[in-house]
Amino acid sequence: MALKVLHVGKAGNMERYAADPGLMDTIELVDLPMGLPAEQYLRCAADAQVIVADAMAAITKEVINGMPELKMIHSEGVGYNGIDLNAASGKRVFVCNCQGMNASAVAEQTILLMLGVLRDVKNGDQAVYDGNQIIKKENYMKQGNLLELADCQVGLIGFGDIAKSLAKLLNAFHAKVYYYKRTPETKETEKEYGASYLPLDELLSTCNMISMHVPVTENTYHMANDAFFEKMQDGSYFINTARGEVADSAAIVRALKSGKLAMAGLDTLEFEPVQTDHILVNQPEEIQRKLLFSPHIGGITASSFRRGYAMIWKAIRDVADGKTPLHVVNRF
Repeated sequence: MALKVLHVGKAGNMERYAADPGLMDTIELVDLPMGLPAEQYLRCAADAQVIVADAMAAITKEVINGMPELKMIHSEGVGYNGIDLNAASGKRVFVCNCQGMNASAVAEQTILLMLGVLRDVKNGDQAVYDGNQIIKKENYMKQGNLLELADCQVGLIGFGDIAKSLAKLLNAFHAKVYYYKRTPETKETEKEYGASYLPLDELLSTCNMISMHVPVTENTYHMANDAFFEKMQDGSYFINTARGEVADSAAIVRALKSGKLAMAGLDTLEFEPVQTDHILVNQPEEIQRKLLFSPHIGGITASSFRRGYAMIWKAIRDVADGKTPLHVVNRF
């Protein structure tokens, strides 16, 4: 008998990223959007054995406890913040993620933002539209403030799959790469990725480019706050392609106003979906020109989804065969 799968997210993803169209014949699919009441999910799929959920979706205790046949909840991405792990563990339900699926994609997006702030891409682009190309170019030459990545000491906060992929790219740009994490890597790993460990305060004071690569936890929520930025060099650069909540938006504004930050490149903001009254969006021109945004697209390349769904379909087959799936993030 085919497994029943509840997909909570963008309709069509299960079909779109099935490497073999025949895979759809092996499951009974219920496809529903995020944000519905628990009762609606249960009304349509209380007997499902698997939930596949958008990385931003909330899979609550009420949903988990209302599905007696549930065996696995699988995130479509790396994040799983919206899944109630305690409820899942209490019901002996595997919670899995697509570990490493988007490492190269997010690393590329991080490089894009780093180069974007170093070369002032946002304001240079606007200068051409305004007919001020030569004026802008001459100002850059006069100020001598356009940097190469090779001029930077780049500090990576967190050193998981994405940061390691990024470190290798940064090596190709001849940047000096440092990292901080609670438990330093072995010397062999540091040599492999061309990165050196520094304690957090030393990393902040040593590096002129800081890039965030940590999940959101009680310890990392608003990790990048006023005290954090104050420890950085004047005129530094800040990049966040992790989660918006690891950085205090108001503190970013204050750091830009004070000159502690020259620019910030952000793929993620807290309070998504971002509205026009968001503090980082609703700033005067002198602050807006120091901000370079991308709309949280670092990890959503087509290749990332194909890699992720290869993991998801394998996990579904494993569960159907009574095996433990890969990339389990909870314990019971």
